[in-house]
Amino acid sequence: MKFVISDPSTGKSVQVEAEGEPLYGKKIGDVFDGSVVGVPGAVLKITGGTDRDGFPMRPDLEGTARKKLLVSGGPGYRPRRKGVRKRKSLRGNTISPDISQVNCVVVKGDVSSLFSKEESSDEGES
Repeated sequence: MKFVISDPSTGKSVQVEAEGEPLYGKKIGDVFDGSVVGVPGAVLKITGGTDRDGFPMRPDLEGTARKKLLVSGGPGYRPRRKGVRKRKSLRGNTISPDISQVNCVVVKGDVSSLFSKEESSDEGES
């Protein structure tokens, strides 16, 4: 499972790969210990994610299933004109084995070491 960890203080994000089933059953908005994804000492909050087919998770859709909702905005649909609604397939707000990417934000703790690893690997590719 991939984790995209964002740091709001710097505006940077980094992608981390984690093995196992650490967060099954957690919902969007839940906080968890960063040691689960290799960031000890940090507290992370789940902000969203996508399933294996690319369908986004929606905070107001309970459960783990994929459903078709009539939406007028928010996660999963951005209307181009005012008042337009569309039926879209969206994933529920609970993490299950079908979820392939989880988006997180740092609530507390220092993750600068995680971002310094990212920058050093980028410099080596040039």
